Amino acid sequence: MDQQQRYVPNVHFELIPIKNLVSNQKYQRALSQTQIDRASADFDLYQVNPVKISRRDGVNYVFNGQHTVEIVAKISGSRETPVWCMVYDDLEYQHEADIFANQMRYVRALSALEIFAANLEAGNERQLTILALVESYGLKIGDGAGGNRIWAISTVESIYEKYGYQILNRVLRLCVGTWEGEANSLSGKMLAAVAKLAAAYGDELNEDIFAEKLGAVPVKQLMRNAKERGHGSSGLAAVLLEEYNGRKRSPVGRLAVSKLMAGA
Repeated sequence: MDQQQRYVPNVHFELIPIKNLVSNQKYQRALSQTQIDRASADFDLYQVNPVKISRRDGVNYVFNGQHTVEIVAKISGSRETPVWCMVYDDLEYQHEADIFANQMRYVRALSALEIFAANLEAGNERQLTILALVESYGLKIGDGAGGNRIWAISTVESIYEKYGYQILNRVLRLCVGTWEGEANSLSGKMLAAVAKLAAAYGDELNEDIFAEKLGAVPVKQLMRNAKERGHGSSGLAAVLLEEYNGRKRSPVGRLAVSKLMAGA
């Protein structure tokens, strides 16, 4: 055998109709209808990978790619639809199970920052819009020490997707205007908490009062108070609201806690 051939799998590729594929091995995960529906709603032909098949006794057993098979079946509306398959003819059942169990051992999942960077390279509008907005406040996206840097990009994208551009813009304006880019003020939990306030109260939330009241409290102290309270960003939002309201006895300018709870 040629030296290089030792590192090439003994496989061949075939287009096989979905109806001729079997996915009932005990080592496989249960099919997730949620995953199938989500991927089908955002189907991209260029994201479809070959399905790995073990052909034993004339039967095409799927040992990697069962969700791909079901997504294509749903999108096409037919189990007559063929999919590209990488066919192994020399595997036993135990070997299939071993491959399935260990195939992801040395695969490192992409981080949110890596996915965001790839979307920028692809010229995707949402990520380009977010980047321009973030940079308009003198902030950077990415890992690193010091302030004026956002590393919780998944939270930023979530705020944009859930609440829209204007709320994200206001969140960044509030955080930068209040804490001037201090590192913890741009954490995922803080950004999510401020987004909850901005979405719940709209124009009722006075930005000058927010900056005055919250800027007088160290961010780490706010985080500690929220940690004692629990409930993640919702707990932090409640702490921020308490500091904003202060000791006002008059309802004038005071934000109702019930609105925050309703949107939590």
